[in-house]
Amino acid sequence: MKTDKAKITRILETLDKLYPFDGRCFLNYETPWQLLFATILSAQCTDDRVNQVTAVLFEKFPTLESFVQADLSALEDVIHSTGFFRAKSRNIKNSAFLLIERHGGEVPSDIEALTALSGVGRKTANVVRSHIFKIPSIVVDTHVMRVSRRLGLTDNTDPTKIEFDLMEELPDTHWIQYNQQVISHGRAVCKAQKPRCHECELRDICTV
Repeated sequence: MKTDKAKITRILETLDKLYPFDGRCFLNYETPWQLLFATILSAQCTDDRVNQVTAVLFEKFPTLESFVQADLSALEDVIHSTGFFRAKSRNIKNSAFLLIERHGGEVPSDIEALTALSGVGRKTANVVRSHIFKIPSIVVDTHVMRVSRRLGLTDNTDPTKIEFDLMEELPDTHWIQYNQQVISHGRAVCKAQKPRCHECELRDICTV
C-alpha cells in the first residue's frame, strides 16, 4: 500500500508539533549492552518497571563478564517482576557470552548479528540500532502497531510486515522520531482501551 503524500506530511508535521523530538530513550542505560539487555527485559513489561529493575541489575552485575558468571537464579531474583523472567535470564546470560565470544564485548550494529543473539528480535535490534548507532530504524511495539494501523499506514498485524510497511510509507529521516512520537501519542491519547479521540489532532484521518 502507498498512502497519499499529503496525508503522510500531515501526520509527520502533527507529530512533530505535538511531540518535539529530543532523541531520548524511554529506557535508562549507560552502555550499549545495557540498552540491549533493558530492551530484552521490556518485552511484555512497562518501561518504568524495567528502569526500576535495571537500576538494581546493572549495579549488581556491572560487566558482561559478571552476567556470564552469574547464577541464573540470581538473575531471576532481580528481574522477576518483569515477567517471563526465566527465559529473559537465559537470554541475557547467553547474549553476554555471545557478545564476548563473537564481538569482543562490543554490541554490533548489523541487524543480522544482533538478531543472532539470544532473545533479540527485530524490535530489540532496531532499538539498539536507532539509539546507539543512529541508524534509521522502525521499532514496532504495541503502540506503534496500534497507532499506525489506526492511521491507515498499514493493515498488517505481523510486526515485521508492519515495520516494512512503515519503511515504505515514511521517509527514513523520520523513522527514529516516529518511533518515539507514536509511542508518546499511544500512551497519552491513542490508548488501546478508551482512546481519547476528542483530544486527538489526527482524528479526522483516523480509520477507527
